[in-house]
Amino acid sequence: MAENLHKNKSVQLIIGLLIGIGFGFFLQKGGVTEYDVIISQLLLIDFTVVKVIAAAVLVGMPGVYLLQRYGYAKKHINKGSFGTAIIGGLIFGVGFAILGLCPGTVAGAVGQGYMDALFGGVVGIILGTGIFAGLYPKLSSGILNYKPIKHETLYELLGVKQAYLIVFCLIAGIVILYALEYFGL
Repeated sequence: MAENLHKNKSVQLIIGLLIGIGFGFFLQKGGVTEYDVIISQLLLIDFTVVKVIAAAVLVGMPGVYLLQRYGYAKKHINKGSFGTAIIGGLIFGVGFAILGLCPGTVAGAVGQGYMDALFGGVVGIILGTGIFAGLYPKLSSGILNYKPIKHETLYELLGVKQAYLIVFCLIAGIVILYALEYFGL
């Protein structure tokens, strides 16, 4: 079945679109497409964004693991480096600071009809992508390769089985989410 999906690009696009619409719906329902919620997170007075992201990760981790284990998905890991983390963090941080939205929440905010997300976010993403693509040849031979990261995954770095790390993260994540709710954050 998975091989048939890999061969059928139209079905893949439809599945991707439906998943994207669902993701945007949950971002909107979680409140993280609102500027005030994002700013409150950055000021550490409202942890709605952390809770939504943590919940998505806690659902996604075992889901992706099971898809891989049963042959419905394969890992495609890009090699990382401290240079890529620095450049990516700067690009993401500048855009986030200027607009108060990240790329995922930009899409959700556009879906809600926010013009600042459309003109500032979508146009900013397109311009930023174009600038990065233009600079990529120079960056890739320099800072993007600064201090490559040896291990590809966290479980490899820690030397533990993937399933054990997932169970630990699920327990820790649930405890953290409970604590955030308990303390009203």
